[in-house]
Amino acid sequence: MEELLAQSSFANLAPHAIVKGSITEIRANEVIVDIGGKSEGSINANEFLDIGELSIGDEIEVYVEKVEDKEGNPILSFDKAEQKKNWENIVNQCEEGSIVPGRVKAKVKGGLIVNIGVDSFLPASQIDIQPPKNLDQYLQQTYDFKIVKINTERRNIVVSRRELIEEQRLEKRRTLLEEVKPGDVRRGAVKNITDYGAFIDLDGLDGLLHITDMSWGRISHPSEMLKVGEEISVMIIEVDRDRERVSLGLKQTVSNPWDNIEHKYPVNAKIAGKVVNLVPYGAFVELEEGVEGLVHVTELSWTKRINKPSEVLKVGDQIEAVVLGIQKDEQKISLGVRQLEPNPWDMARHNYPAGARVRGKVRNLTNYGAFVELEEGIDGMVHVSDMSWTRKVNHPSEVVKKGDEINAIVLDVDSDNQRISLGMKQLMEDPWDNIEQYFKIGDIVNGKVSKLTGYGAFIELEHGIDGLVHISQISEEHVEKIKDVITEGQEVTARVIKIDAEDRRIGLSVKAASYDSDQLAAEVAAFDRIQDQGQMTSLGDILDEATKG
Repeated sequence: MEELLAQSSFANLAPHAIVKGSITEIRANEVIVDIGGKSEGSINANEFLDIGELSIGDEIEVYVEKVEDKEGNPILSFDKAEQKKNWENIVNQCEEGSIVPGRVKAKVKGGLIVNIGVDSFLPASQIDIQPPKNLDQYLQQTYDFKIVKINTERRNIVVSRRELIEEQRLEKRRTLLEEVKPGDVRRGAVKNITDYGAFIDLDGLDGLLHITDMSWGRISHPSEMLKVGEEISVMIIEVDRDRERVSLGLKQTVSNPWDNIEHKYPVNAKIAGKVVNLVPYGAFVELEEGVEGLVHVTELSWTKRINKPSEVLKVGDQIEAVVLGIQKDEQKISLGVRQLEPNPWDMARHNYPAGARVRGKVRNLTNYGAFVELEEGIDGMVHVSDMSWTRKVNHPSEVVKKGDEINAIVLDVDSDNQRISLGMKQLMEDPWDNIEQYFKIGDIVNGKVSKLTGYGAFIELEHGIDGLVHISQISEEHVEKIKDVITEGQEVTARVIKIDAEDRRIGLSVKAASYDSDQLAAEVAAFDRIQDQGQMTSLGDILDEATKG
């Protein structure tokens, strides 16, 4: 037996040795090899590049890790035998910077183990341009790698796939920059998305696709149209070879919907669309992708008082409208919704002829007049100058208040500008037309003080006419302040000493109420002199002064 053992290869077996063996069995997960020992050894099938290429009886070299385990079986490795044999070849034939093929064997902390004949380490940062989150996708895959570091003492090799990709991209980048020109259409992958656009990888050359060049329509963010990794066709818009920058367009790969806009949406045509945005001044309606029209808030209704479009519309509404105008160069279309219905103002002149008596509710007051609702959506306006024949009305609230039902006369109708002028004083005769029938110089009149000013007091007389008692006509004594001798609401007796129909003024005198004819004539003359010398202002000026007090 000793002689037989001495003649076999078993005598040469030793740990860490490389010996020849014969394949005796090929199983699903392992290969059984006879190395001439007491028993056969098994090698994991993963150590072979392709187990299907092996046959029973094939002779292979294996690495002896242990001559016997606890069960007396040798522990063998085909992979380590290959690595041990290949190490010298790798070191002798390859140097740092060399390109070698390799297969990814396993995932380890910080990267991957790659078999390039011997095991080498591929750091995660050197796998691709962007470090991958999932390393499992690379297992059992074959790639080219660049040797970046060889440590012979530790028998350690570090490789990089990223450097190769970057070098290849750099070469492709140079080629593409030389070849591309504006108007070219290229395929690319979405590499990154920002608020202002997306960066597209054109196989080595990154280009910027700005958000404004993504769609002819409205988009708020690039992510509405694109996602990272997606492949798209883009047009080269601009090439800056000095700065190595390329501007791209997506919408330019399809026709501009505004090119034939006048024929698709002629003025006065009835169209349908979707409300896509609401702003204080109107609603934007999408007619097709890339084409929007604006319905101004004033074009939403003939009659309803709409302050903002959100009162009647919401985003997503499907509506109909009429094309009012097109500004092709500015890519604007004006739309109207109220034009779908008859304009009630077209009948306003017929329904409210000049001179007609109307009744309505005071809807609003302004500094210059009162707006009266005649029907829904149609108002007339009574100017302050048309509220009284006899009083100067400074504010409409002196005569009417909001919600009052009033009568008026139609003075004028302007359908184009949607205005109806009304008058309240025109409901009665102007008392100044026949003033001589009501008052004469010398008449004794009674009235109530309606207003005090620094110049005198207004006395409310019959027929709605006010007379003015100048401060000099209050008393024989000098009056410093009129409020010291007369109060508002006080009943007084006075004499008419001046009638000016042209300026619509009546001058009164309290102190002349008991004068005889001679005294009265003298007072009238004195009153005239005061006016001629400019010491007495007009009724209008005094009224203005009264409103300040």
